[in-house]
Amino acid sequence: MKVNLFILLLTILFAENLFAKEINIYSHRQPFLINPFLEAFTSETGIKTNVIYSKKGLAQRLKAEGENSPADVILTVDIGRLYIYEDLELLASIKSTKLISNIPSHLRSSKNTWFGLSKRARVIIVDKNRVKNGEIKRIEDLANQKWEGRICSRPGSHVYNRALMASIIAAHGNIEAEKWANKFVNNLARKPQGNDRAQVKAIYEGECDIAIINNYYFGKLKFSEDPEQKKWIKNLRLIFPNQEDGDRGSHINISGGGIAKFSKNKNEAIALLEFLTSEKAQKLYGEINFEYPVNPNIATTSELKSWGVFKEDQLPIIKIAELAPVAQKIIDRVGW
Repeated sequence: MKVNLFILLLTILFAENLFAKEINIYSHRQPFLINPFLEAFTSETGIKTNVIYSKKGLAQRLKAEGENSPADVILTVDIGRLYIYEDLELLASIKSTKLISNIPSHLRSSKNTWFGLSKRARVIIVDKNRVKNGEIKRIEDLANQKWEGRICSRPGSHVYNRALMASIIAAHGNIEAEKWANKFVNNLARKPQGNDRAQVKAIYEGECDIAIINNYYFGKLKFSEDPEQKKWIKNLRLIFPNQEDGDRGSHINISGGGIAKFSKNKNEAIALLEFLTSEKAQKLYGEINFEYPVNPNIATTSELKSWGVFKEDQLPIIKIAELAPVAQKIIDRVGW
């Protein structure tokens, strides 16, 4: 009797392991940023997650693995990186009424291969004691000669600035965009260098008065555990550019994801993407990384609201990726 009971228990345990659902994620996003989402997803669905993280090379790895790839979900930042996966035909086209409902059309693939999951705005920051309120209203204003020697920037070839450059091309065409870029570079206080954080520090140290950063850096510094970094934003004003009536709105980029073409667990993988556009996850994006929800039915966090409500550029985000090569050529020519 005891032997039979033992065998029964073993059979139950084996069956549970056999049918336990889990998915494999290839992520360009750092583990500390996505772990809270994955823990909440597993808690809600019972689906376990395994993550392989890398800053570079995941698309090439996925392509090399082909049908033998263990990957189910791709998570990354920047539309340019998502476009690479689509261009290499590494993503599956999926059907999900939830994703279509939760994500505006300009923030997802028309082929249903990739989906925006959160938004970040490229904003202007200024020293409020050295730049008057209202002096800068548009990204185009940074080409004004009055700002000569007063702007700091990371290199233009970084994906954040290349995407911004692409948005300006979309708005004004190649010729006018290059004129803007030339004048912008002439206004730089120093050679382009560092990351977004470094530009904030440069303003604090008096090297410049103006910089362009992703909005979430403002939050990261405001709530930094490093007292020194908290000081950097003490005298800053955050500006969402291009907000006036008739203007296009601030340039945005996305974090996003898609389902690997040869995923063995497509239903579970789709469930993760759907969860990431749900109210619970969309709020987490704001609370953890100061990013904006893509789901128009979800309110932004109170902290983000305190920085100001902004109008975003409604340009189909795929245009940013398509114009990136042109943007890079302009960046190279002007020396940004």
